[in-house]
Amino acid sequence: MADIVEIADFSDPRLDAYARLTEAQLRNRLEPQLGIFIAESPKVIHRALDAGYEPVSLLMERKHLTGQGAPIIDRCGDVPVYTADDHLLAQLTGYPLTRGVLCAMRRPTLPTVEALCAGARRIAVLEDIVDHTNVGAIFRSAAALGMDGVLVTPGCCDPLYRRSARVSMGTVFQVPWTRIGERYDQWPQPGLNRLRSLGFQTVAMALRDNTVDIDDPGLAGQEKLAIILGTEGDGLSLRTIAQCDHTVKIPMARGVDSLNVAAASAVAFWALRAR
Repeated sequence: MADIVEIADFSDPRLDAYARLTEAQLRNRLEPQLGIFIAESPKVIHRALDAGYEPVSLLMERKHLTGQGAPIIDRCGDVPVYTADDHLLAQLTGYPLTRGVLCAMRRPTLPTVEALCAGARRIAVLEDIVDHTNVGAIFRSAAALGMDGVLVTPGCCDPLYRRSARVSMGTVFQVPWTRIGERYDQWPQPGLNRLRSLGFQTVAMALRDNTVDIDDPGLAGQEKLAIILGTEGDGLSLRTIAQCDHTVKIPMARGVDSLNVAAASAVAFWALRAR
């Protein structure tokens, strides 16, 4: 049975996860077994629970205890549920709870690249993408358009960041993902060679003249493709492009120079999906 806790003291250390710890502190890379993240909104929380993520505590407006938060409380067992009126929670968190419900959850142990890629035919690789909204949108496209997994490089932002998970509509919990390297000197090498050893042809999505047509049937017909997308603004690094097996450009019209990386990911995932 849930333990409903009325918030009386904002300095209560049990509320640190919601009010005082940064995303980096929540992640706790030095001791990942102790790390947590915050899932926001009922849909995102339900998808995390569906995927087997372990809840630590809940924070919600009082009105949601018997409303949209009730099914979540039922699913979370005896974890503490911190509650207050909306204006008090806004003072605690520093912003209005637009969906009214937050859940602190334990971070999972990430799989190895080899385990994630076992049996996969299409993998997305996110190189140093730093906008959490873009990462969330890419995961949503990856889920909808048939990617078997996502790899993020050491310079990429955290897919479990609150905004990433919310923008993904919880699909970040449905698509397997892991990091390809923990240090900046592990990408693009030996990361690219690691993918090749697993049987993947590497595809750099880049605005270059010497490229393969995105509609090329030979490319789409490859058994295994790793589709690599670059950071906002600069795109993929020149080193990565030079060391990939193929470079693919999405043709532009009306003088538009490029698409946002999240939009480009949807086009690439659909065009290069496994046949």
